[in-house]
Amino acid sequence: MACEAAKLRGLRARAVNVPLARPLQTGGGAVATAPLVLVDLQTDAGITGSAYVFCYTPLALAPVARLIETLNGVIAGLPLAPLDIAARLQSTFRLLGCQGIVGMAIAAVDMAAWDAQAKVAGLPLARLLGAAPRPVPAYNSNGLGIVGPDKAAAEAQQLVAEGFDAIKLRLGYADFAADLAVVRAVRAAVGDAVQVMSDYNQCLSVPEAKQRVTGLDGEGLYWIEEPTRCDDYEGHAEIRAVSPVPIQLGENCWGPHDMEKALAAGACDYFMADAMKIGGVTGWLRAAALAEARGVPLSCHLFPEVSAHLLAATSGRHWLEYVDWAGPILREPLVLEGGAATAREAPGVGLAWNEDAVAKYLA
Repeated sequence: MACEAAKLRGLRARAVNVPLARPLQTGGGAVATAPLVLVDLQTDAGITGSAYVFCYTPLALAPVARLIETLNGVIAGLPLAPLDIAARLQSTFRLLGCQGIVGMAIAAVDMAAWDAQAKVAGLPLARLLGAAPRPVPAYNSNGLGIVGPDKAAAEAQQLVAEGFDAIKLRLGYADFAADLAVVRAVRAAVGDAVQVMSDYNQCLSVPEAKQRVTGLDGEGLYWIEEPTRCDDYEGHAEIRAVSPVPIQLGENCWGPHDMEKALAAGACDYFMADAMKIGGVTGWLRAAALAEARGVPLSCHLFPEVSAHLLAATSGRHWLEYVDWAGPILREPLVLEGGAATAREAPGVGLAWNEDAVAKYLA
């Protein structure tokens, strides 16, 4: 069946709560498990598009899954045309707003629709978007929470030993002296050749952030991420103005409009888009255009499987954040080589559920 003839038949959403190999304590809160909603979008072409969204807390699993399945009544019978589907969903929720669990549900359907579109075309998503799959440099983000200098140093060595030359360290200890001790312990453990990103997870006030970032001068950090509240773009601009280390922001921007506000405020040197919060593949394409227009390098947050495709099709691609959180429920988890992620050449995104594991972790 030709791509333009395929129509949507229905949605299935399943909630799973997957244990993490390295539970993560950050300055902004704890991530003990990976609460995921798995989405399957059926078409009358016999093709199913798949995606997942990350709910941050198990408390959101049931509401998100229910909302996604409720969207059956909105999209059933529509042609498989992801841009048009996204427009329909945005219109449906315009009065309510398209953030929070609504935004998560819209992005889930969007990513599944693009996966189905690529499968119908017989192309990996990257090629459907006009790009060849290519290695994208990745940093290992599996761990390095608030664990203290000794544990952080040992864990940093483990993360590098997995084949990475870049890692991310969470900061936001009770005082700056503790932050500095951890940074120095990790740098001593991995050496100067490894890039070390850092993330405050929004835990500082603007004045405290200005003091801490200036104190990190000369410590070899690649970037400082979200030093203060994620939507305080003016505050981030103040911090950036005094920071000797580039400021990274963006994982909590809901859609390209939030991203434009952050960029207009001069809030960051680098931007990091989350495939779910930015609005799925459709939102990412618009975000990539904004980043390119302003000359801002674009990285991804989480969702490494689909992000490997999206970054391959992004001219200003920067870094892929690698986490293995969805790996246990995938038949073929993403494989990295030489510290880089390459999108699969199979049609679609390359997501296929390990049904035994899904059954084990159903929430």
